[in-house]
Amino acid sequence: MSREGGGVVLRRAVAADAGAAAGVWLRSFAAALPTVVRPRADEEVQDYFRHVLVPLRETWVAESADRAVVGVMVLAEGELSQLYLAPHWRGRGLGDRFVALAKEREPDGLSLWTFQVNAPAHRFYERHGFTAVEWTDGAGNEEREPDVRYVWRPWHADPDPAAGRTGR
Repeated sequence: MSREGGGVVLRRAVAADAGAAAGVWLRSFAAALPTVVRPRADEEVQDYFRHVLVPLRETWVAESADRAVVGVMVLAEGELSQLYLAPHWRGRGLGDRFVALAKEREPDGLSLWTFQVNAPAHRFYERHGFTAVEWTDGAGNEEREPDVRYVWRPWHADPDPAAGRTGR
């Protein structure tokens, strides 16, 4: 565990990180997606991190030099299901580090969903080699917000981005 990029370390989340990780998610979602209506109350998001994401999924946090959780990433069976940074930590290379870690952990490929209104996320993932392969009207997500599915396949994997679809 080394402190790179502004003294930030990426590490597996432990139970004690759940509240802080959920706080990052809530602040990031509000800042990046102000027009998207969240169907879950803050307490439900906190519970989801505490009872599902941290104990049952491969959850990683970014911890700053002052020991604050400033980012969270969740991997689940080839899907990058969550990647959120504290708003003041965007643009510092932390997302790049998380994506590199995700690719290292899932070397045969990754998929993810992001909302269609989130143009900065589209640019970010495309810069990291992800390709948009599916657009929906949002009927499959709880926000009912149109979204887009991205995939990343390494050069040695199946070149068909629709192969191995994880669905919703």
